[in-house]
Amino acid sequence: QVRLVESGGGLVQPGGSLRLSCAAYGLFFSIDDMSWYRQAPGEQRELVARISNTGTVDYLDSVNGRFTISRDNSKNTVALQMNSLKPEDTAVYYCNAYVRRTIVSNQAEKWGDGVLVTVSS
Repeated sequence: QVRLVESGGGLVQPGGSLRLSCAAYGLFFSIDDMSWYRQAPGEQRELVARISNTGTVDYLDSVNGRFTISRDNSKNTVALQMNSLKPEDTAVYYCNAYVRRTIVSNQAEKWGDGVLVTVSS
C-alpha cells in the first residue's frame, strides 16, 4: 500500500515563508504527476501546484510567483516552498500523487492526510 506523508505545516505571519514536504512510502514502480492541493474552511479543494515526472509545473494563478513546487524522483518526494504568505493562503494542504504499482499498472491516485497552514498575525 502506498502512503503519502506530509510535513511542514504550521503558523506563520503574513509575509512569511513555509516549506511543505511530502514523501511517498510503499512498493510501487513509478510516480507520475505530484501535486499540492488546499482546502480552506467552507471551500472546495483546489489545485495549488502540480509537477510532472519530467519537471513541467503548473500553478494556481493566485500563488504563481510566490510558491515553488519541486520534486526529487530519487527520493520520491515533492516539496512546496511558500513565500510571501497571505492570510488567504490559510488552509489544509494535501499532497497528491499518481502512482503505478507495476510497469503495466494503471495510475492510482493517492492522497496524504493533509497539513494545516495558518497565516495570521
